[in-house]
Order: sequence, then structure tokens, then C-alpha cells
Amino acid sequence: MGIKGGSVKTQQIKTLFNQYLAAFSAYDLEAVVACYHLPCTLHTPDKMVLVNSIDDCREEFNDIFTQLKQANITKIMARRASYMSINDDLLLVCVDWAFIDDQGQVFADFCAYYHLSILNSTKQRLAIVNVVSHELSNSQLLANVFTISG
Repeated sequence: MGIKGGSVKTQQIKTLFNQYLAAFSAYDLEAVVACYHLPCTLHTPDKMVLVNSIDDCREEFNDIFTQLKQANITKIMARRASYMSINDDLLLVCVDWAFIDDQGQVFADFCAYYHLSILNSTKQRLAIVNVVSHELSNSQLLANVFTISG
């Protein structure tokens, strides 16, 4: 029952991203931070941030939450999600996100590429070590499709 099995791996990725989406939707800072390995890197078209500590991570996501609240985001949807294995310890995930405001308008839509590290060989826990956001036109469908519930 290791992470190397296809359906087990898919289920673990789905679980991580369902938790991630739920945490984002609830503006739950601690639950979002729990999805990340530290240190990690966060890349947007505007900047790259090296996050070395839990406090740094909280600060970055608190800033993101502030922007989302100011934009009156009421729904976050994963329109498409897929992944592929890079090696036994690293996965690449691509998710197409849409952030919808209280008027039902798309505030932002983009794709994000996540590198997931497989941590602690006994627990086989997944954690995000790097995320890079791109315009939606850069989205790629990777080898294995999965769904993220919202």
C-alpha cells in the first residue's frame, strides 16, 4: 500500500487538493500552511518567494486571503487537474483554477503547477514544495487526470 500504486497515489493527491481547496475556500490559514513543505517556493507572474518558515508561509497566504476577501471571492473551482510522476519522491500536478466573485464573475483564472514531495517513507505524506502560477494558456494535461471537489 505505498504511494507508488496508481490508484493509491491518485487518492492521496485528491485528498491533498480537496483539503487545499477547502482550506482556501474557508480562508483557513493553518490548513493551507499544512499542505506545504518548508522551505518551499511560490511563483506568480509578478514575483518569486522563498518561504523558509511557518511564519513566512502564514504571511504570504494571509496576503493572498486579504486580496481574495477584498475581491469578494465566494467560490473557488478547480476546472481541470492532472498529475504525473517525476520520480519515486516527486510528482508534478497541474490545476486550472477559477476564482468567482459574489456577482458570479470570474475574478481570476489561471493554471498552477505544483511539485509535490513524498515525505516520510512510513506515512507517505504529500506536501507542496513549489507552486508556479501561469496564464491559463500554459495549462497542460498531464498523464493522470483527477478531480478536486469543491
